Amino acid sequence: MFKRTQGLSSETRAPAEERQIIQELRQKFGFKLKEILPLTTICKSTYEYHVHPKRPKYSDGALVSIIKMIKHYHPAFGYWTVTDDLRVKWHLKIDHKRVYRLMQANHLSAKVYNLRAGKYDSSKGPQGKKAQNRLHRRFMTDRPLQKVVTDISEFRYGTMSMKERVYLSPFKDLYGGVILGYTITDRPLTSYVLAGLQQVINKRPNNLGYRMTIHSDQGIQYQSHAYRAALKKQHIFQSMSRRGNCYDNAAMESFFHTMKVEMYFTHHYATKAALIQAMETWIGYYNQKRDRHKLKGATPNAYWDSALKKIV
Repeated sequence: MFKRTQGLSSETRAPAEERQIIQELRQKFGFKLKEILPLTTICKSTYEYHVHPKRPKYSDGALVSIIKMIKHYHPAFGYWTVTDDLRVKWHLKIDHKRVYRLMQANHLSAKVYNLRAGKYDSSKGPQGKKAQNRLHRRFMTDRPLQKVVTDISEFRYGTMSMKERVYLSPFKDLYGGVILGYTITDRPLTSYVLAGLQQVINKRPNNLGYRMTIHSDQGIQYQSHAYRAALKKQHIFQSMSRRGNCYDNAAMESFFHTMKVEMYFTHHYATKAALIQAMETWIGYYNQKRDRHKLKGATPNAYWDSALKKIV
């Protein structure tokens, strides 16, 4: 090892070769850069320049052109999602504040919609047994399958009448935000909620070392004996929001908001089949292709899979 370092600063040794030797010493033997550089003819700034070359800087005009291209294909993207796209797919080192400024100045910001309009009220009907609020808005978790949220939302098609609507019942893992299971049906029956729950159970390993909590609102489906019995059988904790408090399930509400802004509010679907196909396509895109800032550019599915492999 020491023989290798002798003559490192020799005038006959090319800078490129010196850099290669420095990298090998750091990787194989753990030497610090400040310990090696005094033995070479390379200064720290020169070494860093070659090892970590600066990415080209783009003018505001060039960035606006790229942002317009992104918005053309994804008109509902906000500045955070556009920033993620620029970083991951365009390999640009850019601050979200600059993206926000450019989008505001060029009228490229995402539109704001009223999500509460036409919201389905799942609390109407025969009352069952309510559960306590175990989650208490603690939406953060450091492991998959520990905290899951669910709800039901309404989507309409055709003439947008009461008879032309379907219901989405997804189960979202708060670790990574991945959708573990869902059903899309004509009627918001408990049996369909149970079908989505079974998809979640099928993804849970037998040797998971902790219990799962599933949080919902006080909808009649979640108060039903069948749903409560299914959770009890699987040793799953049940948690419910307080009556009329949507903020207790804000993590699920935010998913519905994102979905409706990107594929529903800006489109009209003439048939039920067209609407369901668009919903399924978007959920697949959200899970497998949609990069998220909070996940450091990873997709929900990739982030979740990677974590699960480490604990089972």
